[in-house]
Amino acid sequence: MNIKGEARYQRQILLKDFGSAGQQKLFKAKVLVIGAGGLGCPVLQYLAAAGIGTLGIVDHDLVELSNLHRQILYTVADVGLSKASCAAERLKKFNPEITIIPYQVQLTNQNAVSILNEFDIVIDGSDNFPTRYMINDACVLLNKPLIYGALSESEGQVAIFNVAGIDGVKVNYRDVFPTAPQPGEVLNCSEAGVLGVLPGIIGTMQASEAIKLISGVGMPLINKMIIYNLYSGETYKLKLSPADSGETTLPVSLEAFAQMDYQWFCGIKQQTGEVKEMSPAEFNKVKQEEGFTIIDVREPDELPVASGFDYISLPLSVLRKQIPPLEGKKIILFCHSGIRSIIAGELLLEAYPDKEFYSLKGGVLRLNF
Repeated sequence: MNIKGEARYQRQILLKDFGSAGQQKLFKAKVLVIGAGGLGCPVLQYLAAAGIGTLGIVDHDLVELSNLHRQILYTVADVGLSKASCAAERLKKFNPEITIIPYQVQLTNQNAVSILNEFDIVIDGSDNFPTRYMINDACVLLNKPLIYGALSESEGQVAIFNVAGIDGVKVNYRDVFPTAPQPGEVLNCSEAGVLGVLPGIIGTMQASEAIKLISGVGMPLINKMIIYNLYSGETYKLKLSPADSGETTLPVSLEAFAQMDYQWFCGIKQQTGEVKEMSPAEFNKVKQEEGFTIIDVREPDELPVASGFDYISLPLSVLRKQIPPLEGKKIILFCHSGIRSIIAGELLLEAYPDKEFYSLKGGVLRLNF
């Protein structure tokens, strides 16, 4: 470590249980952060500040204006640009002594193994269940420690998976969540909303668990989960145990992992082409035309309120229980982000195979009212 490095990290080196030895461990570590969004931004900032030697960033998304209240690595000037590239550029300026590797790709079970193999620890900052199960399975098969974080409205969760405790026992994500929730049952931040400080808190906790795990200080959350409620300020710690043998559907090999359909496992059917996606531009052309029936499949209290066109409210939760009479030959369905509208379209298509169903791509987030 050079003199410049000593000065940068002096405050943490001064800690008697951390010292230069702990800093050297951080320098040698290679950490992959999957998702450069609400969780990934604070994770990346604090790990770069701490001096993690190599940071990988996986994210295929572009920066949007609605990201900025919680994804504080980005500015208005970054809107429309790659998150992975913007984050890498900013972090390099912040700490030029470390290596930053951006992966501007969508993580799949076809590329996950080759990417994860390059790193010592994986941090999950994803926001959907298929990706979480896929990351978990890859980490188990590759024997990589996984630092998990997730948000749901006012609550956040943090845990360390796939690391043996003092009893030699390892717990993974499937032990805790053996069955994926139904699509639309648990809304992500883009659908349910979130105060920007919550991902900041949870992401910072993930970063702190990574530092503890690498340096050997403190008591990392191995086989434990912390649940934090922003509104009440309450924190709960749960002890996690492995599921009974045979209770999970974890792929048994890398070959089986490559064949796994995580969308299907999480109840999200592959789009068949029968429920077509309609772009916002196409929607704006036809929204006032006769012959189209427009349906909002969100729950009644969800925002923003759609305006500028006529529509009926028919929540997906209602459709799952009962399919009502439906007028019109051409049906356009919309939700917050375009996921639930596809699911609703598939349900309605089974009942009305003679009708044409369209899902608004990207949902109301892509419309300007």
